[in-house]
Amino acid sequence: MTQLRIATRSSAQARTQAENIGALIERTSPGVSVEYVFVDTHGDVNQTTPLHQMGGQGVFVKEVQRAVLDGAADIAVHSAKDLPSQTADGLVIAAVGERRTPNDALIGRSLDDLAIGATVATGSVRRRAQLMRMRPDLQFVDLRGNIQTRLSKIPDGGAIVMAVAALEILGMADHIAQVLDIDVAVPMVGQGSVAVEARLDATATLEILSAIDHVSSRYAVETERAFLAELGAGCSLPVGAHLTKDGVFHAFMATDDCSDSVQLVGSIGDTDDNIAVGVAAAHECRTRLAEVTE
Repeated sequence: MTQLRIATRSSAQARTQAENIGALIERTSPGVSVEYVFVDTHGDVNQTTPLHQMGGQGVFVKEVQRAVLDGAADIAVHSAKDLPSQTADGLVIAAVGERRTPNDALIGRSLDDLAIGATVATGSVRRRAQLMRMRPDLQFVDLRGNIQTRLSKIPDGGAIVMAVAALEILGMADHIAQVLDIDVAVPMVGQGSVAVEARLDATATLEILSAIDHVSSRYAVETERAFLAELGAGCSLPVGAHLTKDGVFHAFMATDDCSDSVQLVGSIGDTDDNIAVGVAAAHECRTRLAEVTE
């Protein structure tokens, strides 16, 4: 029996994601058994500093990646949206799990039910920028913590913003007041997907992971990550990108202060060069944003 050690964060969502991946591995590779290595990341330890002040890049993944690079684990399981735009040296995204619902959602009250000047709590500058486009009257406060903590911090008469997938994973989707359409709230790159990393030289591990790779989800996430990589942006900057199942690419970019933003949407057809699509969208967003801020 081959033992495969899975590193992941210790939060309830991360544990559940890793356990789902572990079960899938054991189902597709009957000679493999899994065990879990739980890691506290910088983002887990510091739950008070706003994410955009922590640098954004990799605050929820670096320590998990280090466990694989140092030999304490064989693979790392992450929420794909937490990964920096550049893959860590020595690692490769060996599998992408089947994508869950990628949308953002409001918890507490829907947009129509929020009074003028109501408060919305979110730790994401992207979400703040997108809601400002729809409701410039809203007030915003920062929000950090695990899912249970965030659910306990819904402002009076207001709402919080969360990823639908995070709630689905823990069976808590009944808390949702409104799912935001992708054409008005473009998700973070990779949102709703789980990424599995392994060492580049771990041939046997890569072979095991190839059996759980969800091809269409990987195609979408790679397209979105190409957009992010071209911008050189991490998860703290106000950008979003999403490729739908029917081949429609949505991209969003805002200024750091969220005062101006641009959004693109278009069909990518049957192209094999999805990376070029992401790169081109990044150039277009950057150009259009420069024009509106002149």
